Amino acid sequence: MQPVADGLEKLKQRMRETWIAGDFGQIARYSARAAAEFVDRLNIQPGMRVLDVACGTGNLAIPAARRGAIVTGADIAPNLLEQARQRAAAEKLKIVFEEADAEKLPYGDAQFDVVMSMFGAMFAPRPELVAAELSRVCRPGGTIAMANWTPTGFIGNVFAVGAKYIPPPEGIPAPVRWGEEHTVRERLGAYAYEIRATPRMAEFDFPFPPSQVVVFFREYFGPTKLAFARLNNEGQAAYAADLEELWRKNNEADSDRTRIRGEYLEVVATRS
Repeated sequence: MQPVADGLEKLKQRMRETWIAGDFGQIARYSARAAAEFVDRLNIQPGMRVLDVACGTGNLAIPAARRGAIVTGADIAPNLLEQARQRAAAEKLKIVFEEADAEKLPYGDAQFDVVMSMFGAMFAPRPELVAAELSRVCRPGGTIAMANWTPTGFIGNVFAVGAKYIPPPEGIPAPVRWGEEHTVRERLGAYAYEIRATPRMAEFDFPFPPSQVVVFFREYFGPTKLAFARLNNEGQAAYAADLEELWRKNNEADSDRTRIRGEYLEVVATRS
């Protein structure tokens, strides 16, 4: 069992390094509106205790705090947490941001009224532990909410292109399986008496063409940045060309800007 445990720890350390690389705050700005809309649909009330798991730079935590909730944000990447703290301070919002693993949350049972995660907890390597932890820290009758990229949506296709060049770790379920309704029901079904799964779209609107979007992600998005770093010059050129073609083909704007709609599955479960 020790080699397996060691392998998982090394994998999780690499994942942490991946999210520390680049500057995800630059990317997160373009999904802030979708995050605020997601929070609005949860009907969070003043005084509610809310946990944002894999909170990144605070795209969910901040709009929840604006509603008067008592908010905690948890993430594995200290640089993202620092950006989240700065954003909250700029709005004079009292939010606790702390380093924590979605697979082993450092909170007591039934501590939160709402436990949520957007494009975050889905990347943890052991989804069964994520499901158990999100549920454990949520009170009975509380809400577990996730937004997860779907396998067939645009972002799922971006991940598929990346997997052609950098194969994902063996034995680890694909993160986008959290975007399949039947998979979500299997994972959360033992903990919730009601699960609603609704396909939704997040719009990304970049003020530059698809070729520059690829450059932007290559510089600021940790997983893309490190994927390019692992390839030789020929591989980098091919990867960039495939990404540019995907962005260009799905672009709904004129050629001098890029507007893409990415499908995700909104999951709202009521804790048993």
